[in-house]
Amino acid sequence: MTTRPAPSTPPQDCFDHRMAVFHSDDEFLAAALPFLTVALGAPDEPPPVAIAAPGNLDLLRDALGDAAKDVVLVPHTEWYTGSAANAIARSAGHLAAHAGPGGRMHLLMEPVWGGRAGRSPRETAEWIRYEALANLLFAPFATTALCAYDYRVAGHAIVAAARRAHPDSGVYVDPVRLATELDAVPLPAPPADAERLPGPAPAADAVRTWATVQGLPAADVELFTTAVAEAAAALGPLQGALLWGEAPACVCELRVARRVDDPLAGFVPPPRVEPEPGQGLWFARQVCAYVDVRDEREGASVRLQYG
Repeated sequence: MTTRPAPSTPPQDCFDHRMAVFHSDDEFLAAALPFLTVALGAPDEPPPVAIAAPGNLDLLRDALGDAAKDVVLVPHTEWYTGSAANAIARSAGHLAAHAGPGGRMHLLMEPVWGGRAGRSPRETAEWIRYEALANLLFAPFATTALCAYDYRVAGHAIVAAARRAHPDSGVYVDPVRLATELDAVPLPAPPADAERLPGPAPAADAVRTWATVQGLPAADVELFTTAVAEAAAALGPLQGALLWGEAPACVCELRVARRVDDPLAGFVPPPRVEPEPGQGLWFARQVCAYVDVRDEREGASVRLQYG
């Protein structure tokens, strides 16, 4: 394949978040190749990045020919390695290190809907929230992202939900409204035998001992304990905490006296992208499978699930 420079157009100055749904290999190439061709001809931009299933990367290599050397090809199982918040951190870190002026870069992104992202309704909701909040988190960047959805893997329900998170879909919903809708679904009630820890903050030793008894490996025990401590510190005085589950799915629910009314809580990258102690809910979202925040009449419940 040969490429030509894209026609001269005024440079964009904000996030361009697109979606492509494909039902076959040919439809994937029909969406991906024009996108990458424009990217390869875009001035003041680094090489575009294609994050996709290995089979789709093979299709791109064959179709691009010699131009494939000018595209960064990343298996999506190597990019999407943790929670949705972790994917945000990965994207923010890549843009900070490699993007052109104003954040200009083209990203072709295919989430792993056949794996962790689609593992359960709650984790699916967390990834749809990620797609919605990306419109706010990356709004200042002149980045162009094409989210590729394989209908054969993701299925109707996920594709329909994802359309509402993409401005070019025709059914786009304000990100805060969509996140609020996702949060309106009640969480399963804690089990009756959940271990109760008193406030105003759960003792680290108590969390560490409990997680060890539940079978978490030592390194995971420390991550889980730190996540609970960091989230508790960010939320302020607690009314109490509950622990339940067993390895690898250990859960801590923090009962907070105040509401948590920031839809971006825990998603906004700190000055340093790599998670460090002192980053509160950001750290918790990085190391946990998901962090659910539910505002209540006189407070909030924040549920962290590790593993």
